[in-house]
Amino acid sequence: MAKLCQIIAIISSRKSTVQKEVTELHHKAAKEALLTGISRTYTPKDESGEKQPPENKSVQLKAMDAVQSASRAWTSLFDVVATQDFANCQAKADVKVGDLPLVKDCPVTHLLFLEKQLQDIHTFIEKLPTLDPAQNWVYDENKGCFRTEPVEQLRTQKVQEPLVLYHATKEHPAQTQVVSKDVVAGTWTTTHFSGAIPADRKLEMLERVVKVQEAVKFAREQANQIDVQDKSIGKEIFDFILGPKRAG
Repeated sequence: MAKLCQIIAIISSRKSTVQKEVTELHHKAAKEALLTGISRTYTPKDESGEKQPPENKSVQLKAMDAVQSASRAWTSLFDVVATQDFANCQAKADVKVGDLPLVKDCPVTHLLFLEKQLQDIHTFIEKLPTLDPAQNWVYDENKGCFRTEPVEQLRTQKVQEPLVLYHATKEHPAQTQVVSKDVVAGTWTTTHFSGAIPADRKLEMLERVVKVQEAVKFAREQANQIDVQDKSIGKEIFDFILGPKRAG
């Protein structure tokens, strides 16, 4: 069993490490280019048609992967600070959302810490990119992200053709003129990819964060006042925030 002084000694560096990691993830998730991908292939109209190389760009970052990485960092911080805070005081209260207990016997000092962290979580999720509503998205199990249905677009090219202005007669030769004409050369097939999340999923996570925030504030009001015992509370909180989408 760890000593309280040992826990205190590592908290400062843990906070700094987690803050740096979450900030980096936050900045990456704000870069739309990392969350978007595309696949374009070209099919000539016939075998003699001009060839075009395919275009591919993979999704480099998925919003929910960033959330999961940030949640793991936050969880490690929550747990070590909880170990200190639970040992520092005896004032305790349960953090409950409805009848669901998320944290039992939580000290008032840690409730104050959670209030600040939950605000950061709210900001992090609030800034997550959402899918472009102008597109129809489906989840691609193989890619692990969302994609659009393939859209075909014709590609044309100009060809030169003679145009007869006057037909030949006994007295005069035919008069012609070369004109340009657009003809179908092939077809582009385009599929867009995105690591963003649906807007309703983002809204639901934000609503869940608010419920935890309200529960923490209520628990702090009720809290009153330990030997050091390792605590693990982060998993329960993020299991709720990142839990499966509820029906209805």
